[in-house]
Amino acid sequence: MTPRLRMAAVRKSFGATHALKNVSFEVAPGQVHALIGENGAGKSTLMKILSGACLPDGGQIELDGQRFVPRDPLHARRSGIAMIYQELTLAPHLSVADNILLGEEPHRFGWTDRSRQRAIARKALSELHHESISLDAPINHLTIAEQQIVEIARALIGSPKVLIMDEPTSSLTQTDTRNLFAAIDRMRQCGVSIVYISHFLEECQRIAGRYTVLRDGESAGSGDMAAASLDDIIRLMVGREVKDIYPRHRRAPGKAVLELRTLRGTTKPRSASLTLHEGEILGIAGLIGAGRTEMLRACFGLDRIEGGKVLVHSRESTYCSPARRLGQQIGLLSENRKEEGLLLNRSLADNLTLTRFRPVSRLGLVSRRRQRQRTQEWMKRLDVRANDPDQHVNELSGGNQQKIAVGRLLHHDASIFLLDEPTRGIDVGSKVQIYKLIDDLAARGKAIIFVSSYLPELLGVCDAIGVMYRGVLSAVRPVTDWNEHTLMAAATGQSEAAAI
Repeated sequence: MTPRLRMAAVRKSFGATHALKNVSFEVAPGQVHALIGENGAGKSTLMKILSGACLPDGGQIELDGQRFVPRDPLHARRSGIAMIYQELTLAPHLSVADNILLGEEPHRFGWTDRSRQRAIARKALSELHHESISLDAPINHLTIAEQQIVEIARALIGSPKVLIMDEPTSSLTQTDTRNLFAAIDRMRQCGVSIVYISHFLEECQRIAGRYTVLRDGESAGSGDMAAASLDDIIRLMVGREVKDIYPRHRRAPGKAVLELRTLRGTTKPRSASLTLHEGEILGIAGLIGAGRTEMLRACFGLDRIEGGKVLVHSRESTYCSPARRLGQQIGLLSENRKEEGLLLNRSLADNLTLTRFRPVSRLGLVSRRRQRQRTQEWMKRLDVRANDPDQHVNELSGGNQQKIAVGRLLHHDASIFLLDEPTRGIDVGSKVQIYKLIDDLAARGKAIIFVSSYLPELLGVCDAIGVMYRGVLSAVRPVTDWNEHTLMAAATGQSEAAAI
Protein backbone atom coordinates (compact mmCIF):
# COMPACT_ATOMS: atom_id res chain seq x y z
CA MET A 1 0.00 0.00 0.00
CA THR A 2 1.29 3.46 -0.92
CA PRO A 3 1.76 5.55 2.24
CA ARG A 4 -0.61 8.47 2.56
CA LEU A 5 2.32 10.52 3.85
CA ARG A 6 6.04 9.94 3.48
CA MET A 7 8.82 12.22 4.76
CA ALA A 8 12.38 11.18 3.94
CA ALA A 9 15.73 12.53 5.23
CA VAL A 10 14.18 15.82 6.39
CA ARG A 11 16.67 18.35 7.76
CA LYS A 12 16.18 21.68 9.49
CA SER A 13 18.59 23.98 11.35
CA PHE A 14 18.05 27.24 13.22
CA GLY A 15 21.44 28.88 13.23
CA ALA A 16 23.86 26.49 14.91
CA THR A 17 21.02 24.37 16.31
CA HIS A 18 20.20 21.24 14.29
CA ALA A 19 16.50 20.73 14.99
CA LEU A 20 16.13 17.81 12.54
CA LYS A 21 18.84 15.53 11.20
CA ASN A 22 17.72 13.29 8.31
CA VAL A 23 14.40 12.31 9.90
CA SER A 24 12.20 9.84 8.01
CA PHE A 25 8.55 9.23 8.82
CA GLU A 26 5.50 7.74 7.08
CA VAL A 27 1.80 7.15 7.75
CA ALA A 28 -0.58 4.79 5.95
CA PRO A 29 -4.18 5.71 5.01
CA GLY A 30 -6.57 5.25 7.93
CA GLN A 31 -3.71 4.89 10.42
CA VAL A 32 -3.05 6.66 13.71
CA HIS A 33 0.71 7.12 14.08
CA ALA A 34 2.08 8.41 17.39
CA LEU A 35 5.04 10.78 17.14
CA ILE A 36 6.78 10.71 20.51
CA GLY A 37 9.75 12.49 22.05
CA GLU A 38 10.89 14.88 24.75
CA ASN A 39 10.49 18.63 24.43
CA GLY A 40 13.03 19.84 21.89
CA ALA A 41 13.29 16.44 20.19
CA GLY A 42 12.03 17.89 16.89
CA LYS A 43 8.39 16.71 16.77
CA SER A 44 6.77 20.11 16.38
CA THR A 45 9.41 21.27 13.90
CA LEU A 46 8.78 18.22 11.70
CA MET A 47 5.04 18.86 11.73
CA LYS A 48 5.46 22.59 11.09
CA ILE A 49 7.37 21.67 7.93
CA LEU A 50 4.55 19.34 6.88
CA SER A 51 1.89 21.98 7.58
CA GLY A 52 3.76 24.70 5.68
CA ALA A 53 4.64 26.82 8.70
CA CYS A 54 8.38 26.57 7.95
CA LEU A 55 10.57 25.33 5.10
CA PRO A 56 12.97 22.36 5.41
CA ASP A 57 16.68 22.65 4.61
CA GLY A 58 16.60 19.30 2.82
CA GLY A 59 14.70 16.06 2.35
CA GLN A 60 11.55 15.05 0.50
CA ILE A 61 7.82 14.90 1.27
CA GLU A 62 5.28 12.79 -0.61
CA LEU A 63 1.49 12.92 -0.30
CA ASP A 64 -0.36 9.94 -1.82
CA GLY A 65 2.80 9.04 -3.74
CA GLN A 66 3.22 12.50 -5.27
CA ARG A 67 5.94 14.94 -4.32
CA PHE A 68 4.53 17.60 -2.01
CA VAL A 69 6.16 20.94 -1.21
CA PRO A 70 3.89 23.02 1.07
CA ARG A 71 4.40 26.72 0.35
CA ASP A 72 2.49 27.99 3.38
CA PRO A 73 -0.18 26.80 5.88
CA LEU A 74 -3.06 27.73 3.56
CA HIS A 75 -1.55 25.70 0.70
CA ALA A 76 -1.03 22.75 3.05
CA ARG A 77 -4.59 23.00 4.37
CA ARG A 78 -6.08 23.08 0.87
CA SER A 79 -3.90 20.08 -0.02
CA GLY A 80 -5.48 18.09 2.82
CA ILE A 81 -3.09 18.74 5.74
CA ALA A 82 -4.86 19.98 8.90
CA MET A 83 -3.01 20.73 12.12
CA ILE A 84 -3.88 21.35 15.75
CA TYR A 85 -0.97 23.25 17.29
CA GLN A 86 0.15 22.75 20.89
CA GLU A 87 -0.10 26.50 21.52
CA LEU A 88 -3.57 27.73 20.62
CA THR A 89 -3.82 29.72 17.38
CA LEU A 90 -7.24 31.30 17.84
CA ALA A 91 -8.34 34.88 17.19
CA PRO A 92 -9.30 35.99 20.72
CA HIS A 93 -11.82 38.69 19.79
CA LEU A 94 -13.71 36.67 17.17
CA SER A 95 -16.61 34.38 17.99
CA VAL A 96 -16.45 30.61 18.30
CA ALA A 97 -18.17 30.16 14.93
CA ASP A 98 -15.83 32.64 13.22
CA ASN A 99 -12.77 30.85 14.62
CA ILE A 100 -13.91 27.39 13.59
CA LEU A 101 -14.46 28.50 9.97
CA LEU A 102 -11.63 31.07 9.83
CA GLY A 103 -10.22 31.07 6.30
CA GLU A 104 -12.82 28.51 5.18
CA GLU A 105 -15.97 30.64 5.42
CA PRO A 106 -18.85 29.39 3.22
CA HIS A 107 -20.05 31.99 0.69
CA ARG A 108 -23.22 32.70 -1.20
CA PHE A 109 -23.43 35.38 -3.87
CA GLY A 110 -20.15 36.84 -2.59
CA TRP A 111 -21.33 37.11 1.03
CA THR A 112 -20.54 34.88 3.99
CA ASP A 113 -23.34 32.35 4.46
CA ARG A 114 -23.86 32.79 8.19
CA SER A 115 -26.52 30.11 8.45
CA ARG A 116 -24.31 27.47 6.85
CA GLN A 117 -21.30 28.69 8.85
CA ARG A 118 -23.17 28.15 12.11
CA ALA A 119 -24.43 24.74 11.00
CA ILE A 120 -20.89 23.56 10.16
CA ALA A 121 -19.49 24.94 13.43
CA ARG A 122 -22.30 23.35 15.45
CA LYS A 123 -21.68 19.97 13.81
CA ALA A 124 -17.94 20.15 14.56
CA LEU A 125 -18.63 20.89 18.24
CA SER A 126 -21.25 18.12 18.42
CA GLU A 127 -18.61 15.65 17.20
CA LEU A 128 -16.80 16.45 20.45
CA HIS A 129 -20.01 16.50 22.54
CA HIS A 130 -19.65 20.21 23.32
CA GLU A 131 -22.84 21.62 21.83
CA SER A 132 -23.15 23.78 24.98
CA ILE A 133 -20.33 26.10 23.85
CA SER A 134 -22.01 29.20 22.46
CA LEU A 135 -21.23 29.86 18.80
CA ASP A 136 -21.48 33.60 19.45
CA ALA A 137 -19.15 33.72 22.47
CA PRO A 138 -15.84 35.57 21.92
CA ILE A 139 -12.90 33.19 22.28
CA ASN A 140 -11.35 35.29 25.06
CA HIS A 141 -14.47 34.65 27.18
CA LEU A 142 -13.88 30.89 27.16
CA THR A 143 -11.72 28.87 29.52
CA ILE A 144 -8.42 27.51 28.20
CA ALA A 145 -9.99 24.03 28.04
CA GLU A 146 -12.96 25.28 26.01
CA GLN A 147 -10.56 27.08 23.69
CA GLN A 148 -8.78 23.76 23.17
CA ILE A 149 -12.09 22.20 22.14
CA VAL A 150 -12.64 24.99 19.59
CA GLU A 151 -9.12 24.49 18.21
CA ILE A 152 -9.84 20.78 17.72
CA ALA A 153 -13.26 21.48 16.19
CA ARG A 154 -11.62 23.80 13.64
CA ALA A 155 -9.36 20.97 12.48
CA LEU A 156 -12.29 18.58 12.07
CA ILE A 157 -14.11 20.60 9.40
CA GLY A 158 -13.61 19.81 5.76
CA SER A 159 -12.10 16.56 4.57
CA PRO A 160 -8.45 16.43 5.65
CA LYS A 161 -6.25 13.66 4.29
CA VAL A 162 -3.76 14.02 7.14
CA LEU A 163 -4.71 15.41 10.55
CA ILE A 164 -1.85 16.40 12.86
CA MET A 165 -2.69 16.63 16.56
CA ASP A 166 0.00 18.26 18.72
CA GLU A 167 -0.90 17.70 22.39
CA PRO A 168 -4.68 17.86 21.75
CA THR A 169 -5.66 16.61 25.23
CA SER A 170 -3.28 18.72 27.33
CA SER A 171 -6.23 20.72 28.75
CA LEU A 172 -8.96 18.09 28.45
CA THR A 173 -10.56 15.88 31.07
CA GLN A 174 -10.90 12.13 30.64
CA THR A 175 -14.47 12.53 29.41
CA ASP A 176 -13.45 15.01 26.71
CA THR A 177 -10.49 12.82 25.81
CA ARG A 178 -12.81 9.83 25.29
CA ASN A 179 -15.03 11.95 23.04
CA LEU A 180 -11.99 13.05 21.05
CA PHE A 181 -10.79 9.46 20.67
CA ALA A 182 -14.23 8.44 19.39
CA ALA A 183 -14.01 11.21 16.77
CA ILE A 184 -10.49 10.07 15.84
CA ASP A 185 -11.70 6.51 15.39
CA ARG A 186 -14.51 7.65 13.10
CA MET A 187 -12.05 9.64 10.98
CA ARG A 188 -9.63 6.72 10.87
CA GLN A 189 -12.37 4.42 9.56
CA CYS A 190 -13.04 7.00 6.83
CA GLY A 191 -9.41 6.75 5.71
CA VAL A 192 -7.99 9.87 7.35
CA SER A 193 -4.34 9.51 8.43
CA ILE A 194 -3.65 10.93 11.87
CA VAL A 195 -0.33 11.97 13.37
CA TYR A 196 -0.80 12.01 17.13
CA ILE A 197 1.73 13.87 19.30
CA SER A 198 1.34 13.54 23.06
CA HIS A 199 3.36 13.32 26.25
CA PHE A 200 0.64 11.06 27.70
CA LEU A 201 2.12 7.74 26.62
CA GLU A 202 -0.89 5.79 27.87
CA GLU A 203 -3.00 7.76 25.36
CA CYS A 204 -0.57 6.93 22.57
CA GLN A 205 -0.81 3.24 23.41
CA ARG A 206 -4.57 3.42 23.43
CA ILE A 207 -5.15 5.31 20.17
CA ALA A 208 -2.15 4.61 17.89
CA GLY A 209 -1.36 1.64 15.67
CA ARG A 210 2.29 2.60 15.13
CA TYR A 211 4.82 4.89 16.77
CA THR A 212 8.00 6.77 15.95
CA VAL A 213 10.29 8.20 18.63
CA LEU A 214 12.48 11.25 18.01
CA ARG A 215 15.46 12.11 20.20
CA ASP A 216 17.68 15.15 19.69
CA GLY A 217 16.35 15.71 16.17
CA GLU A 218 16.90 12.14 14.99
CA SER A 219 14.74 9.02 14.63
CA ALA A 220 15.42 6.86 17.69
CA GLY A 221 13.10 4.01 16.72
CA SER A 222 9.67 3.02 15.45
CA GLY A 223 7.36 0.02 15.38
CA ASP A 224 3.92 -1.42 16.09
CA MET A 225 2.42 0.06 19.24
CA ALA A 226 0.86 -3.25 20.28
CA ALA A 227 4.33 -4.83 20.55
CA ALA A 228 5.91 -1.98 22.57
CA SER A 229 5.93 -1.43 26.33
CA LEU A 230 5.97 1.95 28.05
CA ASP A 231 9.44 1.20 29.39
CA ASP A 232 10.68 0.52 25.84
CA ILE A 233 9.29 3.82 24.56
CA ILE A 234 10.59 5.85 27.50
CA ARG A 235 14.04 4.31 27.04
CA LEU A 236 14.03 5.38 23.38
CA MET A 237 12.86 8.88 24.34
CA VAL A 238 15.43 9.69 26.99
CA GLY A 239 18.22 7.25 26.12
CA ARG A 240 18.21 5.74 29.58
CA GLU A 241 16.02 3.94 32.13
CA VAL A 242 13.50 6.11 33.99
CA LYS A 243 12.41 4.69 37.32
CA ASP A 244 10.17 6.00 40.08
CA ILE A 245 8.04 8.29 37.94
CA TYR A 246 6.24 9.44 41.09
CA PRO A 247 8.96 9.84 43.76
CA ARG A 248 7.66 10.18 47.28
CA HIS A 249 9.61 11.11 50.41
CA ARG A 250 8.22 10.16 53.76
CA ARG A 251 6.63 13.34 55.05
CA ALA A 252 4.39 14.29 57.96
CA PRO A 253 2.08 17.29 57.42
CA GLY A 254 2.59 20.08 59.96
CA LYS A 255 0.43 23.00 61.03
CA ALA A 256 -2.35 24.47 58.91
CA VAL A 257 -1.14 27.33 56.69
CA LEU A 258 -4.13 27.93 54.41
CA GLU A 259 -7.84 27.43 55.02
CA LEU A 260 -10.81 28.01 52.76
CA ARG A 261 -14.19 28.12 54.50
CA THR A 262 -17.18 27.85 52.14
CA LEU A 263 -15.36 30.11 49.67
CA ARG A 264 -17.68 31.50 47.00
CA GLY A 265 -16.79 33.44 43.86
CA THR A 266 -18.92 35.50 41.49
CA THR A 267 -19.81 32.42 39.43
CA LYS A 268 -17.50 29.69 40.78
CA PRO A 269 -16.65 28.19 43.11
CA ARG A 270 -20.06 27.91 44.72
CA SER A 271 -18.61 26.42 47.89
CA ALA A 272 -15.04 25.34 48.58
CA SER A 273 -13.67 24.31 51.96
CA LEU A 274 -10.25 22.82 52.63
CA THR A 275 -7.33 22.96 55.02
CA LEU A 276 -3.78 22.85 53.66
CA HIS A 277 -0.87 21.94 55.95
CA GLU A 278 2.87 22.42 55.83
CA GLY A 279 4.54 19.57 53.96
CA GLU A 280 1.31 18.48 52.28
CA ILE A 281 0.38 18.08 48.61
CA LEU A 282 -3.39 18.47 48.28
CA GLY A 283 -4.81 17.49 44.89
CA ILE A 284 -7.93 18.90 43.24
CA ALA A 285 -9.66 16.82 40.55
CA GLY A 286 -12.70 17.69 38.45
CA LEU A 287 -14.06 18.21 34.95
CA ILE A 288 -13.52 21.24 32.73
CA GLY A 289 -15.60 24.13 34.03
CA ALA A 290 -16.11 22.57 37.46
CA GLY A 291 -14.48 25.56 39.18
CA ARG A 292 -10.98 24.36 40.05
CA THR A 293 -9.15 27.24 38.35
CA GLU A 294 -11.68 29.78 39.65
CA MET A 295 -11.05 28.57 43.20
CA LEU A 296 -7.30 29.18 42.89
CA ARG A 297 -7.83 32.58 41.25
CA ALA A 298 -10.22 33.71 43.99
CA CYS A 299 -7.85 32.47 46.67
CA PHE A 300 -4.94 34.37 45.08
CA GLY A 301 -6.92 37.60 44.70
CA LEU A 302 -7.33 37.56 40.91
CA ASP A 303 -11.13 37.01 41.02
CA ARG A 304 -13.68 38.59 43.34
CA ILE A 305 -14.80 36.70 46.44
CA GLU A 306 -18.54 36.92 47.15
CA GLY A 307 -18.63 34.91 50.35
CA GLY A 308 -16.76 32.65 52.72
CA LYS A 309 -13.32 33.12 54.25
CA VAL A 310 -9.65 32.65 53.43
CA LEU A 311 -7.30 32.15 56.37
CA VAL A 312 -3.51 32.33 56.00
CA HIS A 313 -1.54 31.00 58.96
CA SER A 314 -4.81 30.94 60.97
CA ARG A 315 -5.45 34.66 60.39
CA GLU A 316 -8.35 35.80 58.25
CA SER A 317 -7.11 37.24 54.97
CA THR A 318 -10.10 36.98 52.67
CA TYR A 319 -10.05 40.08 50.49
CA CYS A 320 -6.52 40.51 49.17
CA SER A 321 -4.75 41.52 45.98
CA PRO A 322 -2.23 39.30 44.18
CA ALA A 323 0.54 41.64 45.41
CA ARG A 324 -0.56 41.00 49.01
CA ARG A 325 -0.65 37.26 48.40
CA LEU A 326 2.89 37.37 47.00
CA GLY A 327 3.88 39.23 50.14
CA GLN A 328 2.38 36.37 52.15
CA GLN A 329 4.66 34.00 50.20
CA ILE A 330 1.80 32.51 48.19
CA GLY A 331 2.57 31.75 44.54
CA LEU A 332 0.17 30.87 41.73
CA LEU A 333 1.12 28.92 38.61
CA SER A 334 -1.49 29.60 35.90
CA GLU A 335 -2.74 26.85 33.60
CA ASN A 336 -2.32 29.33 30.73
CA ARG A 337 1.42 30.04 30.72
CA LYS A 338 1.26 31.70 27.29
CA GLU A 339 -1.04 34.58 28.33
CA GLU A 340 -0.89 34.64 32.14
CA GLY A 341 2.22 32.84 33.30
CA LEU A 342 5.06 34.39 31.30
CA LEU A 343 6.23 37.52 29.49
CA LEU A 344 7.03 35.79 26.23
CA ASN A 345 8.93 38.73 24.70
CA ARG A 346 11.23 39.09 27.72
CA SER A 347 14.31 37.12 28.73
CA LEU A 348 14.52 34.08 30.96
CA ALA A 349 16.27 36.22 33.57
CA ASP A 350 13.48 38.80 33.62
CA ASN A 351 10.77 36.14 33.88
CA LEU A 352 12.48 34.22 36.66
CA THR A 353 13.20 37.22 38.88
CA LEU A 354 10.15 39.36 38.06
CA THR A 355 8.36 39.14 41.42
CA ARG A 356 11.45 39.24 43.66
CA PHE A 357 14.29 41.54 42.70
CA ARG A 358 15.89 41.83 46.16
CA PRO A 359 18.29 38.84 45.76
CA VAL A 360 19.54 40.24 42.44
CA SER A 361 19.70 43.92 43.42
CA ARG A 362 22.35 46.17 44.87
CA LEU A 363 21.71 49.62 46.32
CA GLY A 364 18.16 49.50 44.96
CA LEU A 365 19.19 48.70 41.38
CA VAL A 366 18.91 45.36 39.59
CA SER A 367 22.33 43.86 39.00
CA ARG A 368 22.39 42.17 35.60
CA ARG A 369 25.34 40.09 36.72
CA ARG A 370 23.49 38.79 39.78
CA GLN A 371 20.31 38.30 37.78
CA ARG A 372 22.12 36.24 35.16
CA GLN A 373 23.97 34.25 37.83
CA ARG A 374 20.78 33.40 39.73
CA THR A 375 19.02 32.50 36.49
CA GLN A 376 21.84 30.18 35.46
CA GLU A 377 21.51 28.43 38.83
CA TRP A 378 17.80 27.83 38.29
CA MET A 379 18.37 26.75 34.68
CA LYS A 380 20.84 24.13 35.86
CA ARG A 381 18.60 22.94 38.70
CA LEU A 382 15.50 22.70 36.49
CA ASP A 383 17.41 21.40 33.45
CA VAL A 384 16.13 24.23 31.25
CA ARG A 385 17.36 23.80 27.68
CA ALA A 386 18.20 27.31 26.52
CA ASN A 387 21.19 29.19 25.14
CA ASP A 388 21.63 31.64 28.03
CA PRO A 389 19.67 33.76 30.55
CA ASP A 390 19.20 36.54 27.97
CA GLN A 391 17.27 34.35 25.52
CA HIS A 392 13.61 35.27 25.07
CA VAL A 393 11.13 32.85 26.60
CA ASN A 394 9.08 32.61 23.39
CA GLU A 395 12.06 30.88 21.74
CA LEU A 396 11.86 27.92 24.15
CA SER A 397 9.82 24.73 23.81
CA GLY A 398 6.59 24.47 25.79
CA GLY A 399 8.14 22.23 28.44
CA ASN A 400 11.05 24.58 29.04
CA GLN A 401 8.65 27.52 29.26
CA GLN A 402 6.75 25.67 31.97
CA LYS A 403 9.97 25.09 33.90
CA ILE A 404 10.67 28.83 33.83
CA ALA A 405 7.16 29.51 35.17
CA VAL A 406 7.74 27.07 38.05
CA GLY A 407 11.22 28.49 38.60
CA ARG A 408 9.76 31.97 39.20
CA LEU A 409 7.78 30.65 42.17
CA LEU A 410 10.89 28.93 43.52
CA HIS A 411 12.92 32.12 43.15
CA HIS A 412 10.15 34.00 44.94
CA ASP A 413 10.67 31.56 47.84
CA ALA A 414 6.94 30.89 48.16
CA SER A 415 5.84 28.74 51.08
CA ILE A 416 2.36 28.05 49.68
CA PHE A 417 2.15 26.91 46.03
CA LEU A 418 -1.10 27.02 44.02
CA LEU A 419 -0.28 24.89 40.98
CA ASP A 420 -2.83 24.77 38.15
CA GLU A 421 -1.98 21.99 35.66
CA PRO A 422 1.79 22.24 36.35
CA THR A 423 2.74 19.45 33.90
CA ARG A 424 0.61 20.61 30.97
CA GLY A 425 2.58 20.18 27.72
CA ILE A 426 5.62 18.61 29.41
CA ASP A 427 7.31 15.39 28.28
CA VAL A 428 7.83 12.33 30.49
CA GLY A 429 11.41 13.15 31.44
CA SER A 430 10.49 16.72 32.39
CA LYS A 431 7.40 15.53 34.26
CA VAL A 432 9.55 13.29 36.43
CA GLN A 433 11.73 16.31 37.20
CA ILE A 434 8.69 18.41 38.12
CA TYR A 435 7.27 15.60 40.28
CA LYS A 436 10.61 15.25 42.07
CA LEU A 437 10.79 19.00 42.56
CA ILE A 438 7.28 19.13 44.04
CA ASP A 439 8.07 16.17 46.28
CA ASP A 440 11.27 17.87 47.48
CA LEU A 441 9.32 21.07 48.22
CA ALA A 442 6.79 19.17 50.33
CA ALA A 443 9.61 17.35 52.14
CA ARG A 444 11.04 20.81 53.02
CA GLY A 445 7.71 21.85 54.55
CA LYS A 446 6.18 23.72 51.61
CA ALA A 447 2.39 23.49 51.25
CA ILE A 448 1.03 22.70 47.77
CA ILE A 449 -2.38 22.67 46.11
CA PHE A 450 -2.08 20.61 42.91
CA VAL A 451 -4.86 20.96 40.31
CA SER A 452 -4.72 18.41 37.49
CA SER A 453 -6.94 16.72 34.92
CA TYR A 454 -4.52 13.77 34.73
CA LEU A 455 -5.73 11.35 37.37
CA PRO A 456 -2.64 9.08 37.52
CA GLU A 457 -0.43 12.00 38.58
CA LEU A 458 -2.90 13.12 41.25
CA LEU A 459 -2.91 9.60 42.69
CA GLY A 460 0.87 9.31 42.38
CA VAL A 461 1.90 12.70 43.77
CA CYS A 462 -0.72 13.85 46.29
CA ASP A 463 -1.28 13.09 49.98
CA ALA A 464 -4.98 13.94 49.86
CA ILE A 465 -7.50 14.74 47.11
CA GLY A 466 -10.76 16.67 46.85
CA VAL A 467 -13.03 16.69 43.80
CA MET A 468 -14.75 19.76 42.36
CA TYR A 469 -18.21 19.15 40.92
CA ARG A 470 -20.28 22.04 39.53
CA GLY A 471 -18.47 24.57 41.68
CA VAL A 472 -18.64 22.59 44.92
CA LEU A 473 -15.54 20.97 46.41
CA SER A 474 -16.07 17.58 48.01
CA ALA A 475 -14.62 16.68 51.36
CA VAL A 476 -10.87 16.20 51.06
CA ARG A 477 -9.87 12.58 51.71
CA PRO A 478 -6.54 10.72 51.94
CA VAL A 479 -5.19 9.61 48.57
CA THR A 480 -5.47 5.97 49.68
CA ASP A 481 -9.28 6.39 49.69
CA TRP A 482 -9.31 7.15 45.96
CA ASN A 483 -8.69 5.43 42.63
CA GLU A 484 -9.30 6.56 39.04
CA HIS A 485 -12.82 5.14 39.04
CA THR A 486 -13.94 6.83 42.25
CA LEU A 487 -12.35 10.14 41.23
CA MET A 488 -14.20 10.11 37.91
CA ALA A 489 -17.44 9.08 39.61
CA ALA A 490 -17.14 12.03 42.00
CA ALA A 491 -16.20 14.41 39.16
CA THR A 492 -19.35 13.45 37.23
CA GLY A 493 -21.66 13.57 40.25
CA GLN A 494 -22.11 9.80 40.44
CA SER A 495 -20.97 9.32 44.03
CA GLU A 496 -21.62 10.64 47.53
CA ALA A 497 -18.31 12.51 47.42
CA ALA A 498 -19.83 14.90 44.92
CA ALA A 499 -23.07 15.45 46.81
CA ILE A 500 -23.96 19.12 47.21
